[in-house]
Amino acid sequence: MQPYTLTTKTEFLPPKKKYQRLAKLSRQKYLFMMILPAFIVTTLFAYGPMFGLYMAFINYSPGGGSFFSQFFHSEFVGFSWFHYFFNNGDFYIIMRNTLATSGLSLLIGFPAPILLALIINEVRQGFFKKFVQTASYLPYFISWVIAANIIVTFLSSQGILNKLLVLFHLTDQPVQFLQNGHYFWIIIAISNMWKDMGFNSIMYLAAIAAINPEVYEAARVDGANKIKQMVHVTLPALRPTIVILMILAIGGILNAGFDQQYLLQNTTVLHYSEVIDTYAYRYGLQNSMFSYGAAVGMFKSVVALVLVISVNAISKKVNEVSLF
Repeated sequence: MQPYTLTTKTEFLPPKKKYQRLAKLSRQKYLFMMILPAFIVTTLFAYGPMFGLYMAFINYSPGGGSFFSQFFHSEFVGFSWFHYFFNNGDFYIIMRNTLATSGLSLLIGFPAPILLALIINEVRQGFFKKFVQTASYLPYFISWVIAANIIVTFLSSQGILNKLLVLFHLTDQPVQFLQNGHYFWIIIAISNMWKDMGFNSIMYLAAIAAINPEVYEAARVDGANKIKQMVHVTLPALRPTIVILMILAIGGILNAGFDQQYLLQNTTVLHYSEVIDTYAYRYGLQNSMFSYGAAVGMFKSVVALVLVISVNAISKKVNEVSLF
């Protein structure tokens, strides 16, 4: 009598079904080869450096030895750097500036590309439409070094804005915009909108282009004018794109930006311009408090991860649209 042996499920499958997955992978081998360079680059430059997060839990101080020797033999201090960040006097100011700048940028900058995409979509004259698209995209490709100089020149005491304000008697003397902290948050928000609005509208224009023209034709037959077509046809079709980009935007609420903040700030507005990114740079690199800077950066990343997961779960339950 033959001994009983356990038969796996795959042994009952015909050869065609049994090797279907391997055959599918074999057919797609060239696609995997195409994404291999991107996978390697992402692994090396996005996931590889994550071992450096350990620096937030040690008291790292570079010395005469090798980096790895100093790194792995530094004193382990646990959550001491996080405790120091949460309990010193800078935490409230840094979080206030970061949330205020990001919140205003989200409030002003998020609807702007949607509105721009809707307007561009309604333009029927081909040359003018291409001109508007190109003009709106250009600021995105300008580095923040050049953009900051343009903004500083525009807002200076002898800049165009102040000349217009004096010309129309809206003010008696030039306004020192970049020396007044109360203006700094709105300046950053408008600058971000100006720079990113055209490029971000591309995604919405692509979503609009995918709408079936017959839907618009049916709406016109029902008597819908242009405004009603936007409200009842275009915007519902854009809803999945809007929700996904909103999830990503809320997840990056603590990412107030580094370049624009660092280039436009000065000592007179530092109380309003210092955000998490510039704070981590100032303490982590300029003051050589590497572990403290790593702890501040890790705090921002953890909050962003929690926000993305939370907002994605809420959106999935409420709108049935989610990022993952």
